Amino acid sequence: MNLQAEERKIPMLDLRLEYERMKEDIDRAISKCLAHQSWIFGPEVRELEEKAGAYLGAAHCVGTSSGTEALVLALRALAIKRGREYFEKEDEIITTPFTFTATGDAILRSGATPVFIDIDPATYNLDAARLKRYLEAGPGRAVGILPVHLYGCPCDMKEIMALARRFDLFVVEDVAQAFGAAWNGRRLGTIGDAGAFSFFPSKNLGGFGDGGMLATGDAQISAIARMLIKHGGRDKYNVEHVGYNARLDTLQAAVVLSKLGHIEELNGRRRAIAALYSDALSQVAEIDPPAAPSGGLHVYNQYTIRVRGISAQGAGAIGAGALSGLRQTGLRDGPREDLQGHLRQRGVDTMVYYPVPLHKMKVFYGRCAVPYMLGESEQAVKEVLSLPIEPFMREEDVLHVARLVSGFFSS
Repeated sequence: MNLQAEERKIPMLDLRLEYERMKEDIDRAISKCLAHQSWIFGPEVRELEEKAGAYLGAAHCVGTSSGTEALVLALRALAIKRGREYFEKEDEIITTPFTFTATGDAILRSGATPVFIDIDPATYNLDAARLKRYLEAGPGRAVGILPVHLYGCPCDMKEIMALARRFDLFVVEDVAQAFGAAWNGRRLGTIGDAGAFSFFPSKNLGGFGDGGMLATGDAQISAIARMLIKHGGRDKYNVEHVGYNARLDTLQAAVVLSKLGHIEELNGRRRAIAALYSDALSQVAEIDPPAAPSGGLHVYNQYTIRVRGISAQGAGAIGAGALSGLRQTGLRDGPREDLQGHLRQRGVDTMVYYPVPLHKMKVFYGRCAVPYMLGESEQAVKEVLSLPIEPFMREEDVLHVARLVSGFFSS
């Protein structure tokens, strides 16, 4: 049934579409759990760890309760490997301020201080050139780097790893939004010392609730993480470290396992949708589509455009009255907010990932280091807008959204 434009509703993500396509596999996986009733460390957890490891090319995978905990566990394991329960406040872990709170929060929870370095405006990822500048400036107490493969876009891991080796730093990859993405043929999360994945429902490989995974090629990091997820010890009645209740739930493992066999199709569909969007929006001067870096395989967990501004022609097209009406909704003035309101009024959901950079969040006041201006990050939070993308989204809906965006700026 073809709906009229004013009646058509396009959500950011319709998880029912994935479920309908994979219902048989998912229902079978859940039924197995109901039959065996092994809800803690059930067989699906180990099977997922093994199959995810084989797919990623990781020697060790450890299921965790969330992607956030996977980050914390990786950092804590690296501290313990160095003979300390936690890092010290003077220890610096370098990351980006343009990410979800969990990235910086995990650094604080590991005992270290996050150092925020600005992003590459094309990819929104940690800028390797700025990272190099900071490390070469010294002196500092950097112990590690935590790059975030934001929106499913790979960081420049060649340069980051070269700097890590040069300055004797560990690398923990935040791969929460990028399962299956790659850099020069290697899956993200297997290039650094460890990688942290999220199985939150909105991720490109998502469960039916919280879940995550730590991947590593280091047997010691894996062994420590396995202790930490169950309160910190091999023997739960005589633990060795300050740990967590951070196990991956059997039911979530079963759901993710049932989807893992479809991950290449899911990611391929995301790339196809992104290509449709980018082609349809290529002539809109006020829009920058997402960049796919050379050497990187993007998985488009989000399709995020940059709204540079409204031309005089575009402003005239939507009219002063329409702009006034949009701004009466309580949105902050700005072309991104006007476009977002325009789409909302026509049934299209959008999201801003992320509206506040980490260095401006209350939790990081007095707890982080900002050695240089973070102008690119501060500009990006004002301009980025994520459009609906879901692997089984209809082509006609993708093109409909693109037409609405283009029409907002055209005469």
